[in-house]
Amino acid sequence: MLEDISSVFMSLEPRHFRVLTGIEVGMKYHEWVPVEEVSMYTKLEVRQLNYILKDLGHKGLLKRQTVPYEGYRIYFEGYDLLALNALVKRGSLSAIGEELGVGKESVVYEGLREMVGGLGQQPVVLKFHREGRTSFKQVKRKREHLDGLQHFSWIYAARLAAKREFEVMQWLYPEVNVPEPVDHNRNVIVMAIAEGGELSKTRVVDPEWYLDMILEQVGLAYAKGVVHGDLSEYNVFVSDEGVTLIDWPQYVEVENERAGELLERDVRNVLAFFKRKYGLERDVWEVVGGIIE
Repeated sequence: MLEDISSVFMSLEPRHFRVLTGIEVGMKYHEWVPVEEVSMYTKLEVRQLNYILKDLGHKGLLKRQTVPYEGYRIYFEGYDLLALNALVKRGSLSAIGEELGVGKESVVYEGLREMVGGLGQQPVVLKFHREGRTSFKQVKRKREHLDGLQHFSWIYAARLAAKREFEVMQWLYPEVNVPEPVDHNRNVIVMAIAEGGELSKTRVVDPEWYLDMILEQVGLAYAKGVVHGDLSEYNVFVSDEGVTLIDWPQYVEVENERAGELLERDVRNVLAFFKRKYGLERDVWEVVGGIIE
């Protein structure tokens, strides 16, 4: 991510976003988008286009090659800013704050959005998907939604993951305790803040109650036709009010041939954590049986 993404965002003009969009569109057909195609899309005069391309390069938003032809492609940072621009225009985001965390396949920031009717600002979380940045093959093996695709870019992988996660959160909320989904564009999701703290970093007073609450949410998701697929103490938030399950891009539907295996793994991960940290023991198969019956 950019060190100061909000400052870079504020420094860009509409013509900068037009150039980034032109490169984004061209990347559907080219690994490196010829400068002639960028010019055709933006309809900017050559001198102005060259100035903007150079400026975007200095800001770390695109990369240039000159051999065998002059061409451009955008980095994740440029893609992030295109998403933020769309979200701001739609009123889903009004400010971006500090970085909250970095994972292998996402970066999370705090943000604000204007509430309906001018009733103030609501704190939100921005999740920037990063699937595909480190290893296309590894991501493709792990992601059901990429099965069957012979060729895909990191942009496409991240965009699909964000869309997939946003849609399943819409399907589950509010019957299942997941963050309220607000909006998404490209590789970025805007969602309500998960109350409390990460289970792995929190020592709870009544561990049995929290374990029951987590398993209850797993069961409610299953009843809605969904298995998380990657559940552990790292994607459960706990508060005095209850629990929230986060990070859903690896979910599968219960009809999937791997649903039973993944449900067992989710339950086993949760039970192993509570046994290791709190000495609680439950039978995995008994819990799984209670969920699917």
